[in-house]
Amino acid sequence: MSAEALPSIGEMMTASVPMTRTLNLEFTETTPERAVVSMPDQSAFHNHVGGPHAGAMFTLAESASGAVVMAAFGDQLSRAVPLAVRAEIGYKKLAMGAVTATAEIGRTKAEVVAELDAGERPEFPVHVSIAREDGAVTGEMTIVWTLRPNS
Repeated sequence: MSAEALPSIGEMMTASVPMTRTLNLEFTETTPERAVVSMPDQSAFHNHVGGPHAGAMFTLAESASGAVVMAAFGDQLSRAVPLAVRAEIGYKKLAMGAVTATAEIGRTKAEVVAELDAGERPEFPVHVSIAREDGAVTGEMTIVWTLRPNS
């Protein structure tokens, strides 16, 4: 199978994580360093002030974090499963319209894989910024992920 025929991280996440389809998330960039995921303005997911519901924004940010984790550590899936351990989100400004989440891993892949190689269960933060179309940051999230070794 050629590299062109392999599904992208975004396509794999859309196929395997139903909430990404429910919210119509679009994975516009997925590299081992960064993932960018957008959510269109959808009245079905608005809150009481007409912007995206906090739960939808949480899911957007968590999905961006999962995309960067899969891009960075997908080659480790034969021996470990990535799992979100905990998350903290701060809602900074009113989000209206379409929003985009940008996720970046807070440790190097080499550090994380070295801990896995040593028989440990590494943890690492993923920092996510959520912004409106005008660039204003409406939320920030940190999700701590782990690579749980397969038994």
